Amino acid sequence: MDVFKAIAERFSYRGPYRDEQVPRDDLRRIVEAGLLAPSGKNAQTTRFVIVDDPDLLERIGAIPSANRSLREAKALIACIVDVNPEAIYEGFAFQIEDCAAAVENMLLAVTALDYASVWVDGWLRVEGRAHAIGAMLGVPDGKVIRVLLPVGVPEGERRQPPKMPFEQRAFFNRFGA
Repeated sequence: MDVFKAIAERFSYRGPYRDEQVPRDDLRRIVEAGLLAPSGKNAQTTRFVIVDDPDLLERIGAIPSANRSLREAKALIACIVDVNPEAIYEGFAFQIEDCAAAVENMLLAVTALDYASVWVDGWLRVEGRAHAIGAMLGVPDGKVIRVLLPVGVPEGERRQPPKMPFEQRAFFNRFGA
């Protein structure tokens, strides 16, 4: 799929998934797209755990208030960063940005391979969920799951929500011009 087509068709999917496994080769391709993302000073800080074990998926999906996509996904990708990232440039760390770039690449790969996903972040940050899932996945102390991507074949409609027009969000040479 052309990259611009993937960008135009990418959407956040929170609906039901079909009862179809996601082949490991496809999961590997998706994560490889994340590995190819840019990272601050090429530090390549984000780590990934690919979850396709049905029992583990069921345990994660059973966490209270897990959304439907987390309960029904046939695979999950956990994106892992350091709890206290090391500064690598002028006192700044870029692990959140590195993780975000990897996630966007993976979401585009998910779309290009005809699957669906949603960026799960805020839900992880409350009630110790990131820590609980991290314990299930063997994430070591000092690291935390920052983003989860449920992956599967969507049963529902594939539709990107309307976006604001270019002129409302982008300007040449001067903000608001």
